[in-house]
Amino acid sequence: MEKTQENTRRFDQAAAALCPRVKSLLLGLPAAVRTEVSEIRLRVDRPICLWGSGSTWFVVNNGVTLTPEKGICATKNDLYESFRMVCSYSVYSHQDQIREGYVTLRGGHRAGLGGTALLHDGVVTGMRDITSINIRVARQINGCAAELLQRLGNLLNGGLLLAGPPASGKTTLLRDIARQLSSGQCGQIHKVTVVDERGELCGVHQAEYGNDLGPCCDVLDGFPKAAGMLLAIRSLSPEYLLCDELGTALEADALVQSVNAGATVIASIHAGSLAELASRPQARALLQSGAFAQVALLKNGKPGRVQEVVKAGDLLVKSAGGGVPDFCGRGSGLSAIA
Repeated sequence: MEKTQENTRRFDQAAAALCPRVKSLLLGLPAAVRTEVSEIRLRVDRPICLWGSGSTWFVVNNGVTLTPEKGICATKNDLYESFRMVCSYSVYSHQDQIREGYVTLRGGHRAGLGGTALLHDGVVTGMRDITSINIRVARQINGCAAELLQRLGNLLNGGLLLAGPPASGKTTLLRDIARQLSSGQCGQIHKVTVVDERGELCGVHQAEYGNDLGPCCDVLDGFPKAAGMLLAIRSLSPEYLLCDELGTALEADALVQSVNAGATVIASIHAGSLAELASRPQARALLQSGAFAQVALLKNGKPGRVQEVVKAGDLLVKSAGGGVPDFCGRGSGLSAIA
Protein backbone atom coordinates (compact mmCIF):
# COMPACT_ATOMS: atom_id res chain seq x y z
CA MET A 1 0.00 0.00 0.00
CA GLU A 2 2.79 2.42 0.94
CA LYS A 3 4.61 1.76 -2.37
CA THR A 4 1.39 2.34 -4.34
CA GLN A 5 0.76 5.62 -2.55
CA GLU A 6 4.33 6.78 -3.22
CA ASN A 7 4.06 5.92 -6.94
CA THR A 8 0.77 7.81 -7.15
CA ARG A 9 2.33 10.81 -5.36
CA ARG A 10 5.20 10.89 -7.83
CA PHE A 11 2.83 10.71 -10.80
CA ASP A 12 0.83 13.61 -9.35
CA GLN A 13 4.03 15.60 -8.81
CA ALA A 14 5.09 15.08 -12.44
CA ALA A 15 1.59 15.88 -13.77
CA ALA A 16 1.56 19.14 -11.77
CA ALA A 17 4.20 20.52 -14.14
CA LEU A 18 1.70 20.58 -17.01
CA CYS A 19 -0.97 23.12 -17.96
CA PRO A 20 -4.17 23.23 -15.86
CA ARG A 21 -6.40 21.47 -18.42
CA VAL A 22 -4.06 18.50 -18.87
CA LYS A 23 -3.16 18.40 -15.18
CA SER A 24 -6.86 18.19 -14.26
CA LEU A 25 -7.39 15.28 -16.66
CA LEU A 26 -4.38 13.40 -15.31
CA LEU A 27 -5.16 13.92 -11.63
CA GLY A 28 -8.70 12.71 -12.31
CA LEU A 29 -7.44 9.27 -13.38
CA PRO A 30 -7.98 6.29 -11.05
CA ALA A 31 -5.11 5.65 -8.63
CA ALA A 32 -4.69 2.17 -10.15
CA VAL A 33 -3.66 3.84 -13.42
CA ARG A 34 -1.56 6.65 -11.95
CA THR A 35 0.58 4.25 -9.93
CA GLU A 36 1.59 2.32 -13.07
CA VAL A 37 2.46 5.20 -15.40
CA SER A 38 6.12 5.75 -16.33
CA GLU A 39 5.68 8.30 -19.11
CA ILE A 40 3.19 11.08 -19.87
CA ARG A 41 3.26 12.14 -23.54
CA LEU A 42 1.72 15.24 -25.07
CA ARG A 43 1.78 15.84 -28.84
CA VAL A 44 0.07 18.68 -30.70
CA ASP A 45 -3.40 17.61 -31.88
CA ARG A 46 -2.75 14.01 -30.85
CA PRO A 47 -4.32 12.06 -27.97
CA ILE A 48 -2.68 12.42 -24.54
CA CYS A 49 -0.73 9.21 -24.14
CA LEU A 50 0.42 7.28 -21.08
CA TRP A 51 2.93 4.44 -20.99
CA GLY A 52 3.61 2.01 -18.18
CA SER A 53 4.01 -1.69 -17.39
CA GLY A 54 4.44 -2.40 -21.10
CA SER A 55 1.05 -0.91 -22.01
CA THR A 56 -0.03 2.25 -23.84
CA TRP A 57 -3.15 4.10 -22.71
CA PHE A 58 -4.96 7.19 -23.98
CA VAL A 59 -6.68 9.63 -21.64
CA VAL A 60 -10.45 10.08 -21.57
CA ASN A 61 -12.56 11.84 -18.94
CA ASN A 62 -11.94 10.09 -15.60
CA GLY A 63 -10.17 7.16 -17.21
CA VAL A 64 -8.13 5.67 -20.03
CA THR A 65 -8.76 3.74 -23.23
CA LEU A 66 -6.66 1.51 -25.46
CA THR A 67 -8.18 3.14 -28.57
CA PRO A 68 -6.30 6.25 -29.79
CA GLU A 69 -9.31 7.64 -31.65
CA LYS A 70 -11.27 7.92 -28.38
CA GLY A 71 -8.53 9.77 -26.50
CA ILE A 72 -8.61 13.48 -25.64
CA CYS A 73 -6.12 15.43 -27.76
CA ALA A 74 -3.58 17.96 -26.53
CA THR A 75 -3.91 21.32 -28.28
CA LYS A 76 -1.21 23.67 -29.47
CA ASN A 77 -2.09 25.95 -26.54
CA ASP A 78 -1.74 23.02 -24.10
CA LEU A 79 1.81 22.44 -25.37
CA TYR A 80 2.66 26.15 -25.21
CA GLU A 81 1.38 26.55 -21.66
CA SER A 82 2.93 23.27 -20.50
CA PHE A 83 6.33 24.18 -21.95
CA ARG A 84 6.31 27.48 -20.09
CA MET A 85 5.30 25.73 -16.85
CA VAL A 86 7.96 23.04 -17.30
CA CYS A 87 10.49 25.91 -17.54
CA SER A 88 8.99 27.61 -14.47
CA TYR A 89 8.08 30.53 -16.77
CA SER A 90 11.77 31.21 -17.39
CA VAL A 91 12.67 29.62 -20.72
CA TYR A 92 15.92 31.57 -20.97
CA SER A 93 17.28 30.15 -17.71
CA HIS A 94 16.76 26.61 -19.01
CA GLN A 95 18.41 27.09 -22.42
CA ASP A 96 21.37 24.84 -21.60
CA GLN A 97 19.01 21.94 -20.97
CA ILE A 98 16.59 22.81 -23.77
CA ARG A 99 19.27 22.62 -26.45
CA GLU A 100 19.96 19.09 -25.18
CA GLY A 101 16.26 18.29 -25.60
CA TYR A 102 15.02 18.10 -22.03
CA VAL A 103 14.18 19.98 -18.83
CA THR A 104 14.60 18.39 -15.39
CA LEU A 105 11.70 18.91 -13.00
CA ARG A 106 11.52 18.98 -9.24
CA GLY A 107 11.73 15.44 -7.91
CA GLY A 108 14.00 14.24 -10.71
CA HIS A 109 11.27 13.90 -13.34
CA ARG A 110 12.49 14.70 -16.86
CA ALA A 111 10.53 16.43 -19.61
CA GLY A 112 11.83 15.44 -23.04
CA LEU A 113 11.08 17.96 -25.79
CA GLY A 114 10.31 17.81 -29.49
CA GLY A 115 10.13 20.87 -31.72
CA THR A 116 12.05 23.03 -34.17
CA ALA A 117 15.79 23.54 -33.71
CA LEU A 118 17.33 26.98 -33.33
CA LEU A 119 20.66 26.91 -35.16
CA HIS A 120 23.71 29.18 -35.19
CA ASP A 121 26.51 28.25 -37.58
CA GLY A 122 25.13 24.73 -37.74
CA VAL A 123 25.08 24.29 -33.95
CA VAL A 124 21.83 23.75 -32.01
CA THR A 125 21.40 26.65 -29.58
CA GLY A 126 17.82 25.99 -28.48
CA MET A 127 14.36 24.89 -29.53
CA ARG A 128 11.14 26.64 -30.51
CA ASP A 129 7.61 25.71 -31.57
CA ILE A 130 7.40 22.80 -29.13
CA THR A 131 5.28 20.00 -30.62
CA SER A 132 5.75 17.25 -28.05
CA ILE A 133 6.56 16.84 -24.37
CA ASN A 134 7.37 13.49 -22.80
CA ILE A 135 7.55 13.47 -19.01
CA ARG A 136 9.34 10.48 -17.55
CA VAL A 137 8.05 9.90 -14.04
CA ALA A 138 10.97 9.38 -11.64
CA ARG A 139 10.42 6.43 -9.33
CA GLN A 140 12.25 5.56 -6.14
CA ILE A 141 12.03 1.78 -5.83
CA ASN A 142 13.82 0.85 -2.62
CA GLY A 143 15.35 -2.60 -2.86
CA CYS A 144 15.36 -2.89 -6.65
CA ALA A 145 19.18 -3.18 -6.68
CA ALA A 146 19.34 -5.89 -3.99
CA GLU A 147 19.44 -8.85 -6.37
CA LEU A 148 22.19 -7.33 -8.53
CA LEU A 149 24.32 -6.29 -5.54
CA GLN A 150 24.00 -9.72 -3.97
CA ARG A 151 24.88 -11.33 -7.29
CA LEU A 152 28.03 -9.25 -7.69
CA GLY A 153 29.29 -9.29 -4.11
CA ASN A 154 32.93 -8.20 -3.96
CA LEU A 155 33.05 -8.02 -7.77
CA LEU A 156 31.34 -4.63 -7.43
CA ASN A 157 34.63 -3.22 -6.14
CA GLY A 158 36.07 -3.50 -9.63
CA GLY A 159 33.51 -1.05 -11.05
CA LEU A 160 30.18 -1.63 -12.78
CA LEU A 161 28.71 -0.31 -16.04
CA LEU A 162 24.92 -0.63 -16.37
CA ALA A 163 23.86 -0.96 -20.01
CA GLY A 164 20.30 -0.92 -21.27
CA PRO A 165 17.85 0.65 -23.70
CA PRO A 166 15.82 3.76 -22.80
CA ALA A 167 13.25 3.16 -20.04
CA SER A 168 14.99 -0.01 -18.80
CA GLY A 169 15.39 1.46 -15.31
CA LYS A 170 19.08 2.45 -15.33
CA THR A 171 18.54 5.66 -13.36
CA THR A 172 16.18 4.02 -10.87
CA LEU A 173 18.69 1.22 -10.32
CA LEU A 174 21.55 3.70 -9.80
CA ARG A 175 19.48 5.52 -7.17
CA ASP A 176 18.97 2.36 -5.18
CA ILE A 177 22.62 1.28 -5.51
CA ALA A 178 23.65 4.67 -4.04
CA ARG A 179 21.10 4.32 -1.23
CA GLN A 180 22.12 0.78 -0.33
CA LEU A 181 25.86 1.48 -0.40
CA SER A 182 25.59 4.66 1.69
CA SER A 183 23.20 3.17 4.23
CA GLY A 184 25.08 -0.06 4.90
CA GLN A 185 22.45 -2.39 3.47
CA CYS A 186 25.28 -4.17 1.64
CA GLY A 187 26.97 -4.95 4.95
CA GLN A 188 29.11 -1.84 5.43
CA ILE A 189 28.42 1.89 5.22
CA HIS A 190 30.34 3.45 2.32
CA LYS A 191 31.12 7.03 1.31
CA VAL A 192 29.24 7.66 -1.95
CA THR A 193 29.29 10.63 -4.29
CA VAL A 194 26.68 11.04 -7.03
CA VAL A 195 27.49 13.33 -9.96
CA ASP A 196 23.97 14.32 -11.01
CA GLU A 197 24.42 16.37 -14.18
CA ARG A 198 20.77 16.29 -15.21
CA GLY A 199 19.33 16.41 -11.70
CA GLU A 200 17.48 13.10 -12.16
CA LEU A 201 19.25 10.83 -9.72
CA CYS A 202 18.68 12.90 -6.59
CA GLY A 203 16.18 15.52 -7.75
CA VAL A 204 17.74 18.32 -5.67
CA HIS A 205 15.58 21.45 -5.44
CA GLN A 206 16.79 24.43 -3.40
CA ALA A 207 19.14 22.22 -1.36
CA GLU A 208 16.41 19.66 -0.61
CA TYR A 209 16.75 16.07 -1.86
CA GLY A 210 13.86 14.78 -3.92
CA ASN A 211 15.07 11.17 -3.60
CA ASP A 212 16.65 9.28 -0.72
CA LEU A 213 20.25 8.32 -1.60
CA GLY A 214 21.12 7.27 1.94
CA PRO A 215 22.81 8.99 4.90
CA CYS A 216 26.40 8.95 3.56
CA CYS A 217 25.91 10.22 0.01
CA ASP A 218 27.20 13.55 -1.34
CA VAL A 219 25.53 15.01 -4.43
CA LEU A 220 27.09 17.24 -7.08
CA ASP A 221 23.97 18.60 -8.75
CA GLY A 222 24.19 20.08 -12.26
CA PHE A 223 27.94 19.49 -12.62
CA PRO A 224 29.10 18.15 -16.01
CA LYS A 225 30.07 14.54 -15.35
CA ALA A 226 33.79 14.89 -16.16
CA ALA A 227 34.20 18.02 -14.02
CA GLY A 228 32.09 16.54 -11.23
CA MET A 229 34.11 13.34 -11.06
CA LEU A 230 37.37 15.26 -10.78
CA LEU A 231 35.92 17.59 -8.12
CA ALA A 232 34.67 14.59 -6.16
CA ILE A 233 38.04 12.86 -6.00
CA ARG A 234 39.75 16.14 -5.03
CA SER A 235 37.34 17.20 -2.33
CA LEU A 236 34.93 14.46 -1.21
CA SER A 237 37.08 11.29 -1.05
CA PRO A 238 34.36 8.90 -2.26
CA GLU A 239 34.69 5.14 -2.05
CA TYR A 240 32.01 4.85 -4.72
CA LEU A 241 31.38 7.38 -7.49
CA LEU A 242 28.07 7.17 -9.38
CA CYS A 243 26.84 8.95 -12.51
CA ASP A 244 24.32 8.47 -15.30
CA GLU A 245 24.69 8.17 -19.09
CA LEU A 246 28.41 8.31 -19.80
CA GLY A 247 29.84 8.60 -23.30
CA THR A 248 32.36 11.37 -24.04
CA ALA A 249 36.16 11.28 -24.27
CA LEU A 250 36.41 13.79 -21.40
CA GLU A 251 34.38 11.46 -19.22
CA ALA A 252 36.63 8.51 -20.11
CA ASP A 253 39.68 10.56 -19.06
CA ALA A 254 37.97 11.52 -15.78
CA LEU A 255 37.22 7.84 -15.15
CA VAL A 256 40.92 6.99 -15.37
CA GLN A 257 41.77 9.67 -12.81
CA SER A 258 38.95 8.53 -10.52
CA VAL A 259 40.16 4.92 -10.57
CA ASN A 260 43.75 6.01 -9.97
CA ALA A 261 42.51 7.93 -6.93
CA GLY A 262 40.97 4.77 -5.49
CA ALA A 263 37.29 5.37 -6.25
CA THR A 264 35.04 2.60 -7.55
CA VAL A 265 32.89 3.87 -10.43
CA ILE A 266 29.30 2.75 -11.08
CA ALA A 267 27.66 4.32 -14.13
CA SER A 268 25.19 3.73 -16.94
CA ILE A 269 25.18 3.87 -20.72
CA HIS A 270 22.53 3.43 -23.43
CA ALA A 271 22.74 0.12 -25.31
CA GLY A 272 20.12 -2.33 -26.52
CA SER A 273 22.47 -5.32 -26.35
CA LEU A 274 26.00 -6.27 -25.39
CA ALA A 275 26.88 -6.65 -29.07
CA GLU A 276 25.68 -3.10 -29.71
CA LEU A 277 27.69 -1.85 -26.73
CA ALA A 278 30.84 -3.61 -27.93
CA SER A 279 30.55 -2.04 -31.39
CA ARG A 280 30.39 1.61 -30.24
CA PRO A 281 33.69 3.54 -30.12
CA GLN A 282 32.64 5.66 -27.13
CA ALA A 283 31.69 2.53 -25.19
CA ARG A 284 35.04 0.92 -25.97
CA ALA A 285 36.82 4.01 -24.63
CA LEU A 286 34.89 3.67 -21.36
CA LEU A 287 35.72 -0.03 -21.09
CA GLN A 288 39.38 0.61 -21.92
CA SER A 289 39.59 3.16 -19.09
CA GLY A 290 39.83 0.28 -16.63
CA ALA A 291 37.04 1.73 -14.51
CA PHE A 292 34.65 -1.17 -15.09
CA ALA A 293 35.38 -4.81 -14.36
CA GLN A 294 31.78 -5.88 -14.94
CA VAL A 295 29.00 -4.90 -17.35
CA ALA A 296 25.35 -5.61 -16.51
CA LEU A 297 22.79 -5.64 -19.33
CA LEU A 298 19.32 -4.67 -18.10
CA LYS A 299 16.03 -6.05 -19.36
CA ASN A 300 13.10 -3.88 -20.29
CA GLY A 301 10.48 -4.00 -17.60
CA LYS A 302 10.79 -3.49 -13.87
CA PRO A 303 14.00 -1.75 -12.72
CA GLY A 304 16.57 -4.17 -11.37
CA ARG A 305 15.89 -6.96 -13.84
CA VAL A 306 19.28 -7.97 -15.22
CA GLN A 307 19.60 -10.05 -18.36
CA GLU A 308 23.24 -10.98 -17.79
CA VAL A 309 26.52 -9.80 -16.33
CA VAL A 310 29.82 -10.21 -18.18
CA LYS A 311 33.42 -9.17 -17.73
CA ALA A 312 34.36 -5.89 -19.40
CA GLY A 313 37.48 -7.53 -20.81
CA ASP A 314 35.38 -10.02 -22.73
CA LEU A 315 33.49 -7.18 -24.38
CA LEU A 316 36.77 -5.63 -25.43
CA VAL A 317 37.82 -8.93 -27.00
CA LYS A 318 34.54 -8.95 -28.92
CA SER A 319 34.96 -5.35 -30.12
CA ALA A 320 38.51 -6.12 -31.28
CA GLY A 321 37.27 -9.00 -33.44
CA GLY A 322 38.45 -11.71 -31.09
CA GLY A 323 36.12 -14.34 -32.48
CA VAL A 324 33.67 -14.45 -29.61
CA PRO A 325 30.43 -15.78 -31.17
CA ASP A 326 27.90 -14.67 -28.57
CA PHE A 327 27.42 -13.30 -25.07
CA CYS A 328 25.69 -16.28 -23.51
CA GLY A 329 28.76 -17.99 -22.08
CA ARG A 330 28.17 -21.21 -24.11
CA GLY A 331 31.52 -22.24 -25.55
CA SER A 332 32.54 -18.62 -26.02
CA GLY A 333 35.08 -18.31 -23.22
CA LEU A 334 33.00 -15.53 -21.64
CA SER A 335 32.70 -15.34 -17.89
CA ALA A 336 28.96 -14.73 -17.74
CA ILE A 337 27.50 -14.47 -14.24
CA ALA A 338 24.00 -15.84 -14.56
